[in-house]
Amino acid sequence: MSANRPLNDAEAAAALDWYRAAGVDLAVLDEPVDRFAASVVPPRSRPAPVLVPQPGSVEMPVVAASLSADPAETRALAAGASTLDELRAIMNAYEGCTLKKRATQLCFADGNPEAEIMLVGEGPGEQEDIQGKPFVGRAGQLLDRMLAAIGLDRTKVYIANMVPWRPPGNRDPSPEELALCAPFLHRQVELVAPKFLVTLGNVPTKALFETSLGITRTRGQWRDLTVGSHATRALATLHPAYLLRTPGAKALAWQDMLSLKRAIG
Repeated sequence: MSANRPLNDAEAAAALDWYRAAGVDLAVLDEPVDRFAASVVPPRSRPAPVLVPQPGSVEMPVVAASLSADPAETRALAAGASTLDELRAIMNAYEGCTLKKRATQLCFADGNPEAEIMLVGEGPGEQEDIQGKPFVGRAGQLLDRMLAAIGLDRTKVYIANMVPWRPPGNRDPSPEELALCAPFLHRQVELVAPKFLVTLGNVPTKALFETSLGITRTRGQWRDLTVGSHATRALATLHPAYLLRTPGAKALAWQDMLSLKRAIG
C-alpha cells in the first residue's frame, strides 16, 4: 500500500478530529508565513459599550475590553460586575484573551450559585468547550461520583475554572493567561461567597494558594484563604483527570472528600 495515497472521506475526517483535539487551528500553506510580522497590528481604539439586557431590569452597559491583554483591565472589568449574570456578560464581551479566539464558547460555571461549596478547576477540555459547562467529560463524570459519595451533587456546589476558555490541546494555561483571567475567577468567588472552596489539581491550587508546592504536597490540607475580598476555608485535592490516569491515587482523593464531608457537617 502506498504511503502517499489520498485519504478517503472517513480517514480525512478522523485526521481532522485528531488535529483539532491536539489544538491545531491553522493550516500549513505552500509558502512560509511570518506570523510575528502578521501579528503586528495598529493600535485599536476601545470598543464602545455594549448594551446587554438583564432579565427583569433595564439594559446594562457592558464594556468589551480592548486587545491590550492587560490584567489591570480585567480587574477593572470584573469589579464592575455586581451579579454573576453581569460578570458572564462582561466575559462574553471581552476580546483580550487569545484563548477565546480558539475556543468554541465561554465556559462560565455550573451548579448552584447559592451553594456553600465552590469547586475550582483548571480550564475547559474538549467536551466542556462544546457544551459550555465545566466538568462534563470523563473527568466531570468522575467528579460527580466523588461528590455523590459524600452526599453532594451539582445542586449543592458551584463549579468554575481558572480560565473560562479552552487552552488548545488541553495544555496548562500559561502564567500570562492565568494572570489575565484570574480577576474574573476572583470576582466569581466574591459573588458566590462560598463557605468552603475546593481546588482541583495543580493549576488552581498554585494560583489560589499562592504557592510553588505541587498538589501532592498541598492536598488534604485546609487553609484560611482570601480570594479577592472574600475569606473562606480552602481545601486542595487531586484533579479527577489525574485520578483517571492514576487510579491508585483515588484513595488520597477519597480522604480529601471525607475531610470535606466532616467540615460541612
